Amino acid sequence: MMIRIRSRDGLERITIDNPQATVAQLKFAIESQLRVPTHSQTLSTNQNLLLAKTLDEIIRSTDMSDPNTRISALNIGHGSIVYLAYEGERTVAGPVFHKAGSFGKKMTVDDLIAKQMRVTRQENPHCEHVSFDRDAANAFQNYVNETLVFAVKRGGLMYGTVSPEGKVEVDFIYEPPQQGTEESLMLFRDPDEEKLVEAIALGLGMKRVGFIFTQTISQDKKDYTMSSAEILQAVELHTESDLKEWVTAVVKLEVNEDGGADVHFEAFQMSDMCVRLFKEGWFEKEIQGEVDPKLSRMNKDVVVAGKDTREVDNDFFLVVVKIFDHQGPLSSTFPIENRNIPVSMQALKTHLDRTKSLPFVKRISDFHLLLLIARFLDVNADVPALAACVQVQATVPEGFQLLIESIASA
Repeated sequence: MMIRIRSRDGLERITIDNPQATVAQLKFAIESQLRVPTHSQTLSTNQNLLLAKTLDEIIRSTDMSDPNTRISALNIGHGSIVYLAYEGERTVAGPVFHKAGSFGKKMTVDDLIAKQMRVTRQENPHCEHVSFDRDAANAFQNYVNETLVFAVKRGGLMYGTVSPEGKVEVDFIYEPPQQGTEESLMLFRDPDEEKLVEAIALGLGMKRVGFIFTQTISQDKKDYTMSSAEILQAVELHTESDLKEWVTAVVKLEVNEDGGADVHFEAFQMSDMCVRLFKEGWFEKEIQGEVDPKLSRMNKDVVVAGKDTREVDNDFFLVVVKIFDHQGPLSSTFPIENRNIPVSMQALKTHLDRTKSLPFVKRISDFHLLLLIARFLDVNADVPALAACVQVQATVPEGFQLLIESIASA
């Protein structure tokens, strides 16, 4: 007869010839067919075994502790499910495909079971912490607080550095063309503009390290950390990067003890399982009808807490990251791209006039200013070279100075 075994690895099955087998014989069959040593096994007919977090909680499952008990006495028969907890690790065999004549290939029940995904919480992020440049963070949150008043969503791509210890520093935020509403954020990615951004980052010795977005006032009333739409957008941007320390930051208003509202930053990493599920196409992207925003919908069953489901609480996909702040090498006083008011050449002239007492390299040490200037330079050579001067605070070549001043005066 066939008995199904549910463990942290999903649902598998074994075969036993004798319906009057004992618990000891069942354990031996599990060892021989699933490669879990008998001494490491704890069995139960109660699924709460898989929810146990400590060894003491596991030991409390005693219904199958007597090795001489016949499994028939426990109402275990063909097709029954037995729950298995075990110590250590093992490799679960992947699916094996068999030819099925001219009609292609078919999968066995074992293959289907092996393809199940088990979703668990990830306790530790890959980055030690994330630190935000104070000026860059303030420039972003002031705009959404004072201009947008958290009525519509706003987003940006974060750039900075990652230390060998996994510490992420965010030194500037690029805000791509976008349209935000109360519930959604659409980024209209501009490949040409992003090439300029990447060239500037290269010269500054930086790279893209994460995604930041805001939640609106109306979302503060909802019972979720991130909505399913936000999870999808965040993990999609995460998977664009090969950076394991990639950070997703959320900015929102929170009511304080005095009844007022404070701007609050939170940082997360999308879990490894979340990234894997997205890359392998498990997420349902087109949702029809009413949906619970705190649940992400899969297009195939996954295993969560020992149960098959297609809906996963979004919190399972979030790994909390500690937040710090620092004073980085750049200023953030120049008007920012792709906002309600376009950045003009007059803004460049005003900025240079206001900072004329400073060394020229200091006057242009602002990412948003560099992005405006970069539109008039060669993206492969001039843009990284100018940004490199800013990185080391070196004297800007006279040719660059004359060009920038002539652009400001145009």
